[in-house]
Amino acid sequence: MLAVTVAVTTAGSPHFVGDCIKSQSGNTISAVCKEAGLGDEAQINVTLTADASCINPGAHHPKAANKSSVAAGATVPVQNGKANYTLTGTATFQPDCTPPMTVVFSNITVTDTTNGISVDP
Repeated sequence: MLAVTVAVTTAGSPHFVGDCIKSQSGNTISAVCKEAGLGDEAQINVTLTADASCINPGAHHPKAANKSSVAAGATVPVQNGKANYTLTGTATFQPDCTPPMTVVFSNITVTDTTNGISVDP
């Protein structure tokens, strides 16, 4: 009797390590993230999405069209089953969101599209 062995390669158990750390500077948002359990993957594709609103000094969102969607993406190398990365997106407004108006981000999501996992930093 002949026995055949087939090696099965698995991707591991992808997961975010801790929280992604988000920061904002003006109309730009960044998220610093770490993932592990990526097995033998060479790289992953990641995205950052968010909604940006221009808020007036009375903490109200004007009815005008000063809302913006933000998206950023990257292909990130994996080393030893881990990936560290920073994603940065900038909101643009027409008309501009200038002082005393401020930009407020909401619905912020980082997604590893390669492995189908997301986190809200």
